[in-house]
Formats: sequence, C-alpha cells, structure tokens
Amino acid sequence: MGRSVSYPSGALVAFTVLEADDEDDWDFACEWLRDDLRERAREAFPSLVPHEGWRGREDRILLRNAYADFGCSVYGGLVAVWIAERDDGAYWDAEWRHARSPRAQHWLGQIAPRFDVLFGDYDCLGHMSNGEGVYRRRQAA
Repeated sequence: MGRSVSYPSGALVAFTVLEADDEDDWDFACEWLRDDLRERAREAFPSLVPHEGWRGREDRILLRNAYADFGCSVYGGLVAVWIAERDDGAYWDAEWRHARSPRAQHWLGQIAPRFDVLFGDYDCLGHMSNGEGVYRRRQAA
C-alpha cells in the first residue's frame, strides 16, 4: 500500500520537492532545506522563533509562536511545509486561562494566502484509494 507525505491535521500545507543527486547528499539536502525554510518563514512571519520538536513521528517542528507550529515533513522527495495551531500541553494550559484558539485560527487565516505563495511549488490534486497523493507542479508566475 502506498501513502503520501504526512502533515498535522488541520494544518495549512504547501508542497515542494527535495532533490538530492545521490543518497550521500540526502542528509545535507534535508538540513539545507530546513535552514532555508526557517529563514524564509522568520522573514515572512517575524513572530516565529526557533523551536526543535516533533508532532508525532514524522512532522518536524522548526519554528513556533504563541499560536502555531511551523514545520516540514518529508516522504521520499516530497516535502510538506506546514503551519498548524499548536497542540502541546503548555498551549492548552494557556488556552484554558485565556482563549487562544480563536486568535490562532484568525492569525492562520490571515497568513494563509501568503504562506501558500511562499512555500507551495506543487498542488495536491487528490489521493488514490491506496493513499498515494497526486501532485501537479504550479505554473511559474
């Protein structure tokens, strides 16, 4: 059974690819990609600060602010760049005292168009019954 790249439920997600000439370059290419994503995201959304962590086993958190986690997930050469409302204990403890979720959803809604333009090189057309995704490269602007 096939599958597609992982990303957190409810996330804004944009797709791109990771290209490495050979297996020996894979780790270097992944590290370069993560550094590039951090730099571009911090420039576009200054409230994001460095954070190392995981959401599940496959979704790596690179940056975080009071409302959201920004990260990437890689499967094969396909990369999901995502940003999602935080889902950690400290966030939900703060949410219990002062409602953050509505503000988080508002902020994510505001940045969605810019996020997609900045990080999306491919559109997901759908998924087959075996879970594999079908993607199309976007036209250059």
